[in-house]
Amino acid sequence: MTVLVTGGAGYIGAHVVRLLQRQGADVVVVDDLSTGTAERLGGAPLVRLDVAAAEAPGVLRATMEEHQVDAVIHFAARKQVGESVARPAWYYQQNIGGMANLLEAMEGAGVRRLVFSSSAAVYGQPDVPQVTEEMAGRPINPYGQTKLVGEWLGRAAAAAWGCEFVALRYFNVAGAGWPDLGDPACLNLVTMVLDRLERGEQPRLFGDDYPTPDGTCIRDYIHVLDLAEAHLAALDYLDRPAAEALNRPLVEAFETTGGQPSKAAARPDAFNVGTGTGSSVREVIDEIGRASGLDVTTRLEPRRPGDPALLVGDASLIGREFGWRARHGLPEIISSAWEAWQAGPRRIPV
Repeated sequence: MTVLVTGGAGYIGAHVVRLLQRQGADVVVVDDLSTGTAERLGGAPLVRLDVAAAEAPGVLRATMEEHQVDAVIHFAARKQVGESVARPAWYYQQNIGGMANLLEAMEGAGVRRLVFSSSAAVYGQPDVPQVTEEMAGRPINPYGQTKLVGEWLGRAAAAAWGCEFVALRYFNVAGAGWPDLGDPACLNLVTMVLDRLERGEQPRLFGDDYPTPDGTCIRDYIHVLDLAEAHLAALDYLDRPAAEALNRPLVEAFETTGGQPSKAAARPDAFNVGTGTGSSVREVIDEIGRASGLDVTTRLEPRRPGDPALLVGDASLIGREFGWRARHGLPEIISSAWEAWQAGPRRIPV
């Protein structure tokens, strides 16, 4: 089997590339290297390309045909919420345009299987203890909107030409499967805290008066290696004999659900990827202190606008359909992140 991985030189993508290689799959990577490095690819062929560029459909199709690609895992996208708010048109062009280019190339090359990197951001701020896949998408920022539209595009391609499509909705990803594949950017709580500690600054705590047991926000943290394994499980899911019936809600079901996952479909096509268990900001910071031995006394700052008190995913559907579950808890996530942080290099400019 040959798998094309867009964004395969990035944090999550590089973990998936390594797991695929260890399983004996052939891998080809498409990446513009804006936030990734070629050294992470383990010798996999690299096509340097912005998938949202005008020439991308032709280059992607030629790459698929040259390497006889069987399936695609699509990571390549912009993913900073604040940046998406400041540059909404660019985010739509990059994320939705890139997805459209990829699907055009797949149709032309006859590649039918696609695993799409979606996000829990499609849910917005649901007021429930656990988010399920049946909840309507109500994203509150352009980043989340582009991920939801990406899912719609995948379903439209399924109805139009039989693309076999699965979307994985990630929650908070952290940790490292191997020290050399640590998160190189300081865009999530764990790496932001480590960065401030290394610079001799106190970690910032944005609000301690939320309606949670310790007053800080609660999130579902998943180990990046567990997440990578979920992508391989998704490929197996698409390989099952019933895959020909996958994503067949057809036009009627697509229209009546507004592009949401439909019970009329032969099988589900969108899955939460999380642990089903939340950890508070304070618990994460305290765990970083235990792993590192550093003083993690925080500096309290006002709440950030738009931060929900609780966002945890119900991961039972992916367990039933894929036979997958997260194997690593918060201590393993943080200890692996600390080991990778010490190993470096890190902090790719973003």
